[in-house]
Amino acid sequence: MIKMRNVSKIYPNGTIALDHVNVHIRKGEFVFIVGASGAGKSSFIKLLFREELPTSGELVVNGQDVVHMEHDQVPYLRRGLGVIFQDYRLLPDKTVYENVAFAMQVIEAPRRFMQRSVNTVLDIVGLRDKYRSFPSQLSGGEQQRVAIARAIVNNPAIVIADEPTGNLDPETSWDIMDIFQRINKSGTTIVMATHDKSIVDTMQRRVIAIENGHIVRDEAQGVYGYEA
Repeated sequence: MIKMRNVSKIYPNGTIALDHVNVHIRKGEFVFIVGASGAGKSSFIKLLFREELPTSGELVVNGQDVVHMEHDQVPYLRRGLGVIFQDYRLLPDKTVYENVAFAMQVIEAPRRFMQRSVNTVLDIVGLRDKYRSFPSQLSGGEQQRVAIARAIVNNPAIVIADEPTGNLDPETSWDIMDIFQRINKSGTTIVMATHDKSIVDTMQRRVIAIENGHIVRDEAQGVYGYEA
């Protein structure tokens, strides 16, 4: 699903975010990306959905050559991905239903199919009864659930999450992780950058640790490995 070969990312100011990184993530895996702030986690995540491009190296995501694709091919890459951010990035003037449906409108999905799909994912995240609510009327945990619903409504092959529990209390974080585990059990590959030691240590999934742009640890059933 994801192959990085000798991938480096150097920013114009000379900062080396990633240095000759080699990673292979297979279909159906659940992978945590961990490391201190500034270690290169966010750059790693952004490369996967082509918000950033590698300075050098090879990157294949969901069977597509991310490095050499034309600009007009990027939307097709992203159609196979669900991306979730720490700050939710919901549209404030749209309801829960409209926020989720927007992801399907972008790909011009049929209206009848759209309604069924949106209702299904709102059931998955437990927000069917809030479909008329606006983001400002929701808690942080509920907003993150909407963001997850929006990310999975098009049935992506890969879900990419950047600190999805970073703004949430522990109980809500575990509710969110339960949703991610159910998504993963359905066969979806999940790649998640996180600072949440308790979640990583408890779940014992694959852990890739990044320090100073290098992968220093890649364990099948890993732990966070840093002080919380």
